[in-house]
Amino acid sequence: MRMETRAVDRERLRLLLRGAVQGVGFRPFVYRLARILDLAGWVENSTEGVAIEVEGEKARVAEFRWRLRAESPPRTVIRALEAADLPPVGDTGFEIRTSEVAGRLTALILPDAATCGECLKELGDPKDRRYRHAFANCTACGPRYSIILGLPYDRERTTMARFTMCAECRSEYEDPANRRFHAEPNACPECGPHLELWKRDGTIIETRDAALVAAAAAVRDGKIVAIKGLGGFHLVVDARSEDSVRRLRRRKNREAKPFAVMVRTLEAASAEAEVGALEAGILASPEAPIVLLNPRLGRIAPSVAPGSPTLGLMLPYTPLHHLLLAELDFPIVATSGNAADEPICTDERQALARLGGIADVFLVHDRPIARPVDDSVARVVGGRPMLLRRARGYAPFPIGGHADLPSILAVGGHLKNTVAVSVGRDVFLSPHVGDLDTTAAFDAFRETISTLLNLYDVRPATIACDAHPDYRSTQFAEGTGTRVVRVQHHYAHVLALMADQEISPPVLGFAWDGSGYGFDGTVWGGESLLVNALAFDRVARLRPFFLPGGEAAVRQPRRSALGLLYATLGASLWEGDLWRRRAFFSAGERTVLEGMLASGINTPETSSVGRLFDGVAALVGLGSHSTFEGQAAMALEAALRGFEGDERYPFALGREGEGLELNWAPMVHGIVADVTRGEEPGRLSLRFHNTLVEMIVAVAEHVGEERVALTGGCFQNRYLTERAVMRLRQAGFAPHWHERLPPGDGGLAVGQVLGAARELERS
Repeated sequence: MRMETRAVDRERLRLLLRGAVQGVGFRPFVYRLARILDLAGWVENSTEGVAIEVEGEKARVAEFRWRLRAESPPRTVIRALEAADLPPVGDTGFEIRTSEVAGRLTALILPDAATCGECLKELGDPKDRRYRHAFANCTACGPRYSIILGLPYDRERTTMARFTMCAECRSEYEDPANRRFHAEPNACPECGPHLELWKRDGTIIETRDAALVAAAAAVRDGKIVAIKGLGGFHLVVDARSEDSVRRLRRRKNREAKPFAVMVRTLEAASAEAEVGALEAGILASPEAPIVLLNPRLGRIAPSVAPGSPTLGLMLPYTPLHHLLLAELDFPIVATSGNAADEPICTDERQALARLGGIADVFLVHDRPIARPVDDSVARVVGGRPMLLRRARGYAPFPIGGHADLPSILAVGGHLKNTVAVSVGRDVFLSPHVGDLDTTAAFDAFRETISTLLNLYDVRPATIACDAHPDYRSTQFAEGTGTRVVRVQHHYAHVLALMADQEISPPVLGFAWDGSGYGFDGTVWGGESLLVNALAFDRVARLRPFFLPGGEAAVRQPRRSALGLLYATLGASLWEGDLWRRRAFFSAGERTVLEGMLASGINTPETSSVGRLFDGVAALVGLGSHSTFEGQAAMALEAALRGFEGDERYPFALGREGEGLELNWAPMVHGIVADVTRGEEPGRLSLRFHNTLVEMIVAVAEHVGEERVALTGGCFQNRYLTERAVMRLRQAGFAPHWHERLPPGDGGLAVGQVLGAARELERS
């Protein structure tokens, strides 16, 4: 290409674009745009984003700069564009240069994306060379975070580096007119990864497409199949088969926690659950999370989600899943490939060892997974998506701030752990790690920290952690030798929501969850915090009650019920009609518990709304034991279905020390009376939820701060959150609730980063 434009009309411009600009087809887009506008220069990936130099007629350079933003590829996010004028050098062509690997690592890594429509068409076309190819992808879809080994994003720094492209794939990769132009995971059946079906001992049963067909047949026959997917293994069974689902529960040691279900199409999803327009959009999005929906009486076995108010559905998001569902054409359970309390498996040999007692056969492939990435979980709350678990499709895309942050690593909490690191104005949150109860989970936690720090070449000067001394994440932080800032649990929750919704202080935050370490040594969980510029005040709390047996109350809601009744009725509770009706404890247990309550031994105080949910669930007859956190609260929410109205119980708001106290005792008296009269649990649940909402409004009206934040695991409850939002708006407040970060502990690390930054600024 020869430039005929007079030198006086020419200019050269250097551009640096920061954001999600690698792995989205941005360089090919820049190349084609420059050629269309007859501009010379080059484009390259860098450690900071995408760097461009263009030279040509001034008007065309200006048009190029405008069209970069206006016409950028889907999934591109340009967060900053820096421009500098340079003297023309007389270039006569435009090229994609080899990536620049030196410099500060700040480029955003794109999350993995679900299979696009174009790749799906090829997958089902017998004339296409990628027909039934389980690893088809292009610049618009496919693996990203799960395969990347380092920045900038190029094939040699991914787990695809071991696969040498054939001549046809290389031709696509180098053709500017092809949608696979510089698609780094590009491959085909001849040169890319392939499938194998293994027995439990690793013996190969079938290979390639025959392996997939045989795996589908195993599912159809009622077997449990471990399938290596995008970011780890799934355990798969026929979701219609009660026997198969129960067998999976026994082997996985997962008694009642709901399983996720994968269905082939949106139409299939609508047959199993109520799918609104917004839910349909989330299901079919490039992120393709599990979406919690109101279930219908469809084909799903009862044991898939026993006692749950929702059914978690997702659509196929890789070619492998699309092919499997096409073979079966019925819903499948697709749950994380792990045993209870362990991290998800990512390696096929590791899977044989860890899942050999669960799965009957293993469908594996030879594309390595760089790091585990579990499925994300979302729910529509208040007319918009709320992420309940942030992983595949969303992580590690950052949460941006308004000012530069010091270099901080945050190690999250003990349950639903994620970790985060600050780089400039960004806070990069890891995918879901899980609970840190086992050695394997703690190893995964440490590996996740190492991955995040190495990807962005960060050596943090400060580590932020929870204030609870017994959390393994806190103990890890204390053992590093780096400066540690402990951030109070509920303060971190409110700060995380403020970052999620980009709101500034002052904010009145309601942080309601199961537990968090309080400054007074008690178990907090029903907190109202007024957050100002650099700190917070605890302006209100739930009235505390005793938890006989301490941590045992988390798995036994009957103990929370006992604590509520003891605080309300004293020793007379043992003679009440409700106690005789429920028969929570044997005579021997009662003797021990009476002693605990009288002496205060192993009977900590709590202000936790989560434990209040547990106790009320037990009182109304919805379960005295739980096998997973939040089970009792889910049962209360499920009982709401079919009940509506404004009825509620009385409560009291009074002074306690320097703050306010929400006294639930009048409500408990009302619940006891209703249970004694034989009222339906759903009606009692409605009154209970409505009472909690009125507590929120009462505190907000007393404090008078317009901006109100609803955060903590209790606000995963759709009814509670939506009614609170409605009532707060009616009362003249501006409510805020979660969207991009989970309300539970999965978003805690972001709040810890911001809390530590505030502490450093304050001190």
